[in-house]
Amino acid sequence: MQKPYTLFSLQKRIKALLLVLLFIFCSLGVRLFIVQIINGKDLQQRATDQWTRDLALTAPRGTFFDSTGDSLAVSYTTYDVYVRGREVKDAETTAEIISNLLGLDKQKTFEKVSRKNVSEVLLKMQVEADVAEKIYDAKLSGIYLTENVGRYYVYGNMLTQLLGFSSVDNVGQAGLEAYLNDYLTGIDGYSYVQSDLQGKEIGGSIRYYVNGLAGNDVTLTANSKIQILLERVLLQAYTDQKAKSVTGIVMDAQTSEVLAISSKPSFDLNEVPRNDLATLFEQSKMKAVTDTYEPGSTFKILTIAAALEEGVTNLNDHFYCPGYRIVDGQRIKCWRSIGHGSQTLMEAFANSCNCCFMDLAMRLGVDKFYSYMEKFGLGQKTEITIKGESGGIVMKKSNVKTVDLARMGFGHAVAVTPIQLLSIVAGITSGGTWKTPTVIKEINDHITGKTTYQPEIKTKKILSDSTSKIVNQLLQKAENKIKDYSFVEGYNVGGKTGTAQKYDETGHIANGKYISSFIGTYPADNPKYLFMILVDEPSAGAYYGSLVAAPYGKSFYSQLFEFYDMPKDDSSTVLEEVIMPQVTGYSLANAVAEIKKVGLEYEIDGSGSVIKQQLPPAGTKLYKGETVLLVT
Repeated sequence: MQKPYTLFSLQKRIKALLLVLLFIFCSLGVRLFIVQIINGKDLQQRATDQWTRDLALTAPRGTFFDSTGDSLAVSYTTYDVYVRGREVKDAETTAEIISNLLGLDKQKTFEKVSRKNVSEVLLKMQVEADVAEKIYDAKLSGIYLTENVGRYYVYGNMLTQLLGFSSVDNVGQAGLEAYLNDYLTGIDGYSYVQSDLQGKEIGGSIRYYVNGLAGNDVTLTANSKIQILLERVLLQAYTDQKAKSVTGIVMDAQTSEVLAISSKPSFDLNEVPRNDLATLFEQSKMKAVTDTYEPGSTFKILTIAAALEEGVTNLNDHFYCPGYRIVDGQRIKCWRSIGHGSQTLMEAFANSCNCCFMDLAMRLGVDKFYSYMEKFGLGQKTEITIKGESGGIVMKKSNVKTVDLARMGFGHAVAVTPIQLLSIVAGITSGGTWKTPTVIKEINDHITGKTTYQPEIKTKKILSDSTSKIVNQLLQKAENKIKDYSFVEGYNVGGKTGTAQKYDETGHIANGKYISSFIGTYPADNPKYLFMILVDEPSAGAYYGSLVAAPYGKSFYSQLFEFYDMPKDDSSTVLEEVIMPQVTGYSLANAVAEIKKVGLEYEIDGSGSVIKQQLPPAGTKLYKGETVLLVT
């Protein structure tokens, strides 16, 4: 017999039902919590991806400015062209029009616009605005344009190695464009449009735009006006001297800021030669920072500074040069094979006498000489903010023999980079305090203008003020041998030339290959503008720094003074014109006498006793104090 329901059993059933309902309700609540709170953003994004199509809006890269505020590299709007094959109505016509406008292969374009199994295909990036406008006017179904960013270099073939360039994807590939890529790159924006299940745009749907944020702006220490002067002089030297390459730097001696820097040959940054990788690599290198070379006589600035600081010589010192020194049984020649005779320290520096500098190095000794090389920073990177810097090459101290020390005294058996040597000269001539050379002044947020980066400037005392002043006197006399301010008429310019042989891959001297150099200082008594030029493998007839490099130092300073309308330091200075005499066929002694008679300086190439060739030819108009070449 069936048991009748009781009130108690009914209550139990109701409770059970309530528990089931509560469990279901809680389960739904937990599920809703997971869906809405925990997985909400991810699911919302996936849903958005299903009913929208988006195209990236590339953010502009930051702008490069020079120290005066002039724009050097800017971003401008270009367009990327996409096709959505499902929306193309007439593939044949579309392919023909697009291929003609974009310069693409018609058959390949037809294949892309005919694809129905992919949502969209990129046809071409960074299309110029005028072409994009023609595409827009064509009203082709399935063809879309999205904003991108192109890079424009205002001065084209200027600051090529320093600025560098970026790829079509706006990623820095060389120079500061690569080194500062993280600072220059902005945050991309997006364009959204609603679409159906097949990815076709829903007519009349709402479009959404999320604007990008531009990258940081970079202000360089370079001055575009001074850079133009440097580029002009380097190009002239490269052409005149038929050189392998020419490198130049202009530096503020007081701050070690690089005001201009370049190498020739180079290329227009708006037309990067990507189809010739060997040329691209070679001409993109910042040779002033990456390449080492044996400096020759410009290194004598460092040797004489160390000798003066240590008190092993002074302005009253005298030296005798017979044309050579015997060191460790080896005969080391002075560049002037007939010798300089008896001379003061100032005369020996002006004559660039190798014998004098061998003596100074040996007076210092290996320990003292190396302590100054370390203090100056030889063999060490300057930490300039340029990728690929070399620290130079210094022989291991324990391996140095007296003959090696003697050669180092006049700039052989040691290798430096141009930026390294010039930064040391800046320290020596500006009161004896070395500073980290810089090419970046600051990096600023594009929107707020707030500074986000400034380079760390390290300083160290390398010489006393008194030694610095004496070195400046020596540099002034070295380039003004006839009278004060004769190097550039009326202006107090100092300087030092250098000539060094090159070495082949086996480490042996490469016959007939030289690097000719010049370092200039202005004003000579308290320098601000340092100028450096290196002519690599000149082949126009001469190779001495005084003949090949120094004239371009004179040209640079002359243009600098004229451009800034700088008043002369001595307006009464007037250079006297002379005529190059005929000395070809003369004995060396008679030729030297004729050259000296008219007030010219000279370099001798060869060890013979009869002049076979002279440069320049007889009858050429020159100024007193200029240097000519006598080939024996």
